[in-house]
Amino acid sequence: MGGEAEIGSFSQGTATILALVVLLSLGAGIFSRRMLFPWLMDLFSKTDRIDGKDLFAPRSLAWMVGLFILWQSTDWLFSNTEPVWDADLMTDVLNYSRAGFIILMLFAAYRLVDYLDAFIVVEGDDMAARRSLASVAESIGRLAVVIVGFFVIAGLFGVNLNGLIAGLGITGLALALAARDSVANVFGAISIIIDQPFNVGDWIIVEDIEGEVVNIGLRTTMLRTGNDTIVTVPNSNITNSPVENYSKRRFRRIRPTFEFEQGNDMTALKKFCDTLCEQVLADSRATKQEDSWVKISQVLPSKVTVSCNFYCPSSGRIQREFTEDIILMARSRGEECGLIFLEPRRRAQM
Repeated sequence: MGGEAEIGSFSQGTATILALVVLLSLGAGIFSRRMLFPWLMDLFSKTDRIDGKDLFAPRSLAWMVGLFILWQSTDWLFSNTEPVWDADLMTDVLNYSRAGFIILMLFAAYRLVDYLDAFIVVEGDDMAARRSLASVAESIGRLAVVIVGFFVIAGLFGVNLNGLIAGLGITGLALALAARDSVANVFGAISIIIDQPFNVGDWIIVEDIEGEVVNIGLRTTMLRTGNDTIVTVPNSNITNSPVENYSKRRFRRIRPTFEFEQGNDMTALKKFCDTLCEQVLADSRATKQEDSWVKISQVLPSKVTVSCNFYCPSSGRIQREFTEDIILMARSRGEECGLIFLEPRRRAQM
């Protein structure tokens, strides 16, 4: 690397070495983004959605690796050789590459938070629980990167961190009082993840709001209602309110009632109850047969009420279809038993 300066302030040997260093930096960045990162993700990820064949790392990761190689190589040349070059220029290159590496590392870390769900392990491979945990983990990860990045960048620009930290300590109490609701929401998000009263994708009711959980963040949980609107509920409200989770149902309950004229024969009504119950329980969609029944529940001067209690698998489609079939069965069994269903309009005319 010795000799006389031939290319500006650089000798031919030094310029050649620097050109090789630049090429090495570019190659290392491309290699890390297109090959090393996908291979590591494919090796260590806990989910099959990661495919190393078509997965690329964020571009910020490639630039970060490249600047790291350039920084370390330049520093090594300064320390171990006597190159013929513009020392001031190369000192600037060294400083800028180091600063660029630190800043791009923060950008890369912020982008890589999106891949946290690939490393989250949930007992039983519950994908809903994985998505919920990943949602909160990504929010916490981004917040941590932003906070760390603030202090790192402040240090790069020569800000007195001791004074900054002391200032934060003085105003910490006021900030804590002002942000106590936000802190409560953060702890609410942690409580939701630990207790798991619901997961992303579940259909819940909380504070008279009904909808599908689409995201669990640090501050709020987002629900998509039946009207396809988005409602955000503070996490602290959720942890302090009863939550009804429809997605946790093991079965669905069907409770139709039928009203008959009071003059119907009670023996025929009893036969109606027995035959209807027998026919419904013979259906393959009926579950919890020991808890199913059809009984006369009310006898008034104007009408007799028959109540039913049946169960079916936890499916909205099956529940709707089975309910319709039970009503039609009841109509047929009533006609067979010679029963007269209550007709309020006819009774009003009488």
